[in-house]
Amino acid sequence: MRGALAALSVWSAAAQAAESGAPDLTREAIENAAFRESPEEAKPDKASKPGKKSKKEAEAKKEADAKKDAEKKPDPLLVKVQVLLDRARFSPGAIDGRDGENLRGALKAFAAAQGLPEGDRLTREVFDRLQATGKEPVVTQYTITEEDVKGPFVEKMPAKMEEQAEVGPMRYTNAREMLAERFHMQRDLFSALNPNVPLDKPGGTLVVAAVPPLGEGKVEGAPVAPKVTRIEVDKRTKRVRAFAEDGKLTADYPASIGSSEKPAPDGSAKVKAVAFDPWYTYNPKYQFKGVKATKKFGKTESHGCIRLTNWDARDLASHTKKGAKVEFLDK
Repeated sequence: MRGALAALSVWSAAAQAAESGAPDLTREAIENAAFRESPEEAKPDKASKPGKKSKKEAEAKKEADAKKDAEKKPDPLLVKVQVLLDRARFSPGAIDGRDGENLRGALKAFAAAQGLPEGDRLTREVFDRLQATGKEPVVTQYTITEEDVKGPFVEKMPAKMEEQAEVGPMRYTNAREMLAERFHMQRDLFSALNPNVPLDKPGGTLVVAAVPPLGEGKVEGAPVAPKVTRIEVDKRTKRVRAFAEDGKLTADYPASIGSSEKPAPDGSAKVKAVAFDPWYTYNPKYQFKGVKATKKFGKTESHGCIRLTNWDARDLASHTKKGAKVEFLDK
């Protein structure tokens, strides 16, 4: 995803059948997905206790688990949970129907905000609270329009930043990429839900996540309630948290924070301005690796900053007041 702001382990009937193949991913399966606790989940995981594995072993296991999760078919229950988290503003990142670090972070944040026992697993209590956030369907239908088909699209996104500057903001290579992002979805899930719908002509009906579609342009007026007056950028958990004037946590987003080349700062800062669909300017003084430009140029992707999905960035920007405090945490 291109940044737009300069900024479970679970048990279900679907997961139980994972060994023999995930259930059909249909609108009905997602809406009717129900939580079931595995007996194994109730047992303490002795292997996960601190000190049992070296840091290198833990990282290797994490990579192996992530690869295994990525190979699994989307789980209808996880699609449902991710949509509900997204709408509650505890973002799981791109909705993909799979377990992963972003989903676990969102579950942990939501549980804490609800006063439930801390943990990154989907429990009966967390699932019930999520379902209580609204009775609206978690997936809906969308009809492809003439504008969707027209684009404009970029045949291929250039690799070099100097060339990307000529492309302009919010450009996509095809309708699939554009529509998946509009509804906060990972492209493979979008395709899995709509296997036989042609995207090169209007009129087709798509099944998409029932979330506020990604918008474009400036959001007019004062910040949307609840207004954010404090933001925490947690470099350890790789999450960005937004707090209202009364100190209440109102939103929590996954983020890519800094880079080894240009790490995120420490300490605190203040929001001086909020810009929608911003145009970033690259200064040769930054001396980014692989960029040989000697003059300033515009680009639309952040580099070494705090990068959110486009929809999360717009949501945070829509609620944030000028002068809001930003704190960078690394402990």
